[in-house]
Amino acid sequence: MNYDEIFQAVVAQVKAEGRYRIFVDLERSKGSFPLARVHGQSGVQDVVVWCSNDYLAMGQHPKVIAAMEEALRRSGAGSGGTRNISGTNPVHAALEAELADLHGKSAALLFTSGYIANTATLSALTRALPGALVLSDALNHASMIEGMSRGEAEKRIWRHNDLTHLEALLAACPTDRPKIIAFESVYSMDGDIAPVGAICDLAKKYGALTYVDEVHAVGLYGDRGGGIAERDGVMDRVDVIEGTLAKAFGVMGGYIAASTALVDAVRCSAPEFIFTSALSPVLVAGALASVRHLKNSHVERDALHAGAATLKKMIAERGFPMLPSQSHIVPVKVGAAVRCKAVADYLLEDHDIYVQPINYPTVPRGTERLRFTPGPYHDGAMMGALMLALDAAWERFGIERAA
Repeated sequence: MNYDEIFQAVVAQVKAEGRYRIFVDLERSKGSFPLARVHGQSGVQDVVVWCSNDYLAMGQHPKVIAAMEEALRRSGAGSGGTRNISGTNPVHAALEAELADLHGKSAALLFTSGYIANTATLSALTRALPGALVLSDALNHASMIEGMSRGEAEKRIWRHNDLTHLEALLAACPTDRPKIIAFESVYSMDGDIAPVGAICDLAKKYGALTYVDEVHAVGLYGDRGGGIAERDGVMDRVDVIEGTLAKAFGVMGGYIAASTALVDAVRCSAPEFIFTSALSPVLVAGALASVRHLKNSHVERDALHAGAATLKKMIAERGFPMLPSQSHIVPVKVGAAVRCKAVADYLLEDHDIYVQPINYPTVPRGTERLRFTPGPYHDGAMMGALMLALDAAWERFGIERAA
């Protein structure tokens, strides 16, 4: 059997559908983000990055860099092991305490990524609750779906943000059956926001746990950056908050915050936590500095939301087909994977603008889009240049504008 031939056929099919992903070698410029350098076959190209998840540019912040440099000098590069075997550094405990405080919970637990935090926690919870039913929003992230599938619980999907459908599923479930409602606060591809408080109301009515993925909200919403649950004043009503350290906080890693009993149950039973090397103290120190800074600083958040509002206004005025985002995420529909990639390539090659095309399976076929994430340092000149570039792209590729 020719295994390589089979693998090549898989790749050929992806290429034929226009979904083949080519990584852009992007070197971020410390201190000048969103400016960066693309390294390609024709040399080095200076670009403006419009799709980073380092939403607040905290990966460039002097406090974060200084904390990481100090940790490197004190502890060296790696953690030296799993959290159970020689890998727990005092900075791990300090960050977990800071995250628990951020979300008003009694405990928190670090993971190597937000993806792992979701898969580990959801699978551990379903194993700990025999006979549980998980009610999953239809647009939940792949990591949440994987966590549910790894566990032992039955899963039912409720229509995206549809409270009537969710309540119907809850009402049909026996009152004494364990239930988990799993959803996101900010949905990263459409930019819409879940009605967290109303979902908590249903959870209380029907005796369910609430599990909310706040990865695209922590650091960005709420008085201290606790996310949508903090912004909406319902943080105490959410049972499990899952977040990331790799987006608004600008470093790497994931976590959960919840009750001491729940966190300890996950810590004791999740193989993704038990058998994985601990995050480097260097990364943890940087994340700790970032969390502490954003608990007290509104400057970055205010600038981000002002920039997002400005960009949405400019896009709407030009008739680009923007999806109805409620958040800082600005998705513009292009449609058709091949065309979406062609537009992104054109913006990069002819206008020094880097934005990644978002294609299936990340979004449904026919809804392919460019996903813009304006940050606190995207200024008026950059936004003006982006509008001119999009005007040129829409003309070049014959894309219809919104009515």
